Amino acid sequence: MYIPAAFNESRIENLHACIVQHPFGTLITHGKSGLDANHIPFELAAGEGEHGVLRAHVARANPVWQDIADGDEVLVVFRAADAYISPNWYPSKHELHKQVPTWNYIVVHAHGRIRVHDDERYVRGVVARLTRTHEASLPEPWKMSDAPKDYIDTMLKSIVGLEIDITRLIGKTKLGQNKEARDIRGAAVALKARGETAISEAMLAEAEKKA
Repeated sequence: MYIPAAFNESRIENLHACIVQHPFGTLITHGKSGLDANHIPFELAAGEGEHGVLRAHVARANPVWQDIADGDEVLVVFRAADAYISPNWYPSKHELHKQVPTWNYIVVHAHGRIRVHDDERYVRGVVARLTRTHEASLPEPWKMSDAPKDYIDTMLKSIVGLEIDITRLIGKTKLGQNKEARDIRGAAVALKARGETAISEAMLAEAEKKA
């Protein structure tokens, strides 16, 4: 990924936070059948390994787990937010007319080596933890014990676990840091009015740093 210095995010705590807050990643593999991409939710174990460990599961019917080999290099892309930026939102455009459209975004790339876990205990743990995490904010959280045991056992047999030891984490926060504070703020306000709150708030924070 091309990362100009102004847009580089290298703080591991921020990269980990982005993954935790936006866990639905794109797993990119290059196995026996060539390039492939799968979109799946991940669990991050931030304290394991040098950069953390990602865990997930896929359907047994998904060929990806047989197409790859333990130790293969993979890439997982986590996208936090993105938005189109119109030049008309920059105050300086109306003075100098020297602005062009762009696209702002926040992404994290996790490079690592993958392992397949085709065992019930592993996938049960992954499913249980993902469920607890994503049900926690609901008024009546669903839990695995809510379903009949034989049904859950059957469902677990239909999935396969994946584990990725992260070897390199890189992040890019393209929020107009190369612009004047007033231009960053102008675009952020316009985005907020359009309901693009996540990217807008991140841009406003960058504008404050320049103020």
